[in-house]
Amino acid sequence: MAEDTRIVVGVSGSTGNLAALHRAVQETRLRNAVLVPVIAWTPVGGEAAYRAAPCPELARIWVQDARDRLDAAVARAFGGHPADIRIEPVVMRGETGPVLTRVADRPGDLLVVGTGRRSPLRTLLQRGSVSRYCLAHAACTVVAVPPTASVDTGAAGSDRRPALAAA
Repeated sequence: MAEDTRIVVGVSGSTGNLAALHRAVQETRLRNAVLVPVIAWTPVGGEAAYRAAPCPELARIWVQDARDRLDAAVARAFGGHPADIRIEPVVMRGETGPVLTRVADRPGDLLVVGTGRRSPLRTLLQRGSVSRYCLAHAACTVVAVPPTASVDTGAAGSDRRPALAAA
């Protein structure tokens, strides 16, 4: 295994993110690398509200919730953790784009992100997309995976790739 080769993938749990997860696992197998699924979280109400009234117990609950969401996303995509690859999951506090670029900080890393669908309302409400942030700030190669119309997750341990729904 190429110990210095990591495939870092952002995990959101969304249907569109399944295509990015599948691509990351495919790249992990091709490169004989380590898969690093990453989920970012922020305190409910934002960092400023948490700093004003910190509650370590709530922070522990939010970390556990993020771990559970990461595990559920991998289980949804593959029926559990693929047995033929090494996985080192990361749960990190912060905004998604900066967290992903902080984790994928080695030149040999490959960062895989989903592009998601952006409705006009979502575009107005958000400062920018995670994929654009990563493309602009990452220290490594970034692969932006567009969402598929439908993702076939197959059975546990399946090598099947995401399939586009028939038009």
